[in-house]
Amino acid sequence: MKKPLIVLTGPTAVGKTKLSIALAKAVDGEIISADSMQVYKYMDIGSAKITKEEMEGVPHHLIDVLDPGEDFHVVRFQEMAKQAMEEIYAKGKIPILAGGTGFYIQAVVKDIDFSENTEKSPVREALEKLAEEKGSEFLHERLREIDPPSADKIHANNVKRVIRALEYYQMTGERISDHNAREAEKESPYNTAYFVLNDVRERLYARIDSRVDEMLKQGLLEEVQKLADMGYTKDMVSMQGLGYKEILSYLDHTCTLEEAVYILKRDTRHFAKRQLTWFKREKDVIWVNKNEFAYKDKETLDYILKNCEKRGIIPCRK
Repeated sequence: MKKPLIVLTGPTAVGKTKLSIALAKAVDGEIISADSMQVYKYMDIGSAKITKEEMEGVPHHLIDVLDPGEDFHVVRFQEMAKQAMEEIYAKGKIPILAGGTGFYIQAVVKDIDFSENTEKSPVREALEKLAEEKGSEFLHERLREIDPPSADKIHANNVKRVIRALEYYQMTGERISDHNAREAEKESPYNTAYFVLNDVRERLYARIDSRVDEMLKQGLLEEVQKLADMGYTKDMVSMQGLGYKEILSYLDHTCTLEEAVYILKRDTRHFAKRQLTWFKREKDVIWVNKNEFAYKDKETLDYILKNCEKRGIIPCRK
């Protein structure tokens, strides 16, 4: 018997947090955050981190556990999430992976093997040196020559992932895109119900814009300034997050506040679009379109629970 796993994901600002609490209460579950930013301490406003009050007593994992100076990547997420899942199963409860980082979710759902690529090799050190000398675009062009699908997926500025892809090819002779595609085809070791919460594009974009405005009212500028005062800089993984790098540019006087807010809203909308593209590629996902339930929370939750029953994740309700 495969162990149960519920996934609740969707684009940023769609309303996952509130629904995840109701779902956890309904199935006696605990939530594992599948978010690349909420894992960091002190980064509350910009990451739209759930508050203690909003948790309503539901246990959450992988929130506020790392210092912003620490790297957080898919391998580390996978290790931490699996450990949290074992703790949840030991209590006889159901883990709910909730968040918007699709690659992280896939890594757990498919139990993707990253072991080939975790130890720092001489090849990686040489590539890092090359990146310093020739720049990120040079490495990205090299990646395009050997692995065009990876070059299309990985932005040139994401030097770590570009290096990882080049290193994998040099050490194995196989393109990392082929490795990832093969791993993604694997059958999940869990009995999974994978839900993608979605909304019509106009409403989603309006929510994104108003959320950014709300973050500024809540003190985003002060939060980023405090992080900068603590010594956290733009070259850190944490400070590359949406809401942080843009405000840092304003604080560095490289743009006006108006420009920073414009870029933040625009890039968050682009991010939501990329998230949806990712989820559309995933197999066996159950789309939960809010407009089809007239934006009623009870009907939306009921649909999710019925699908969990169908998959034998929870017992049939009377």
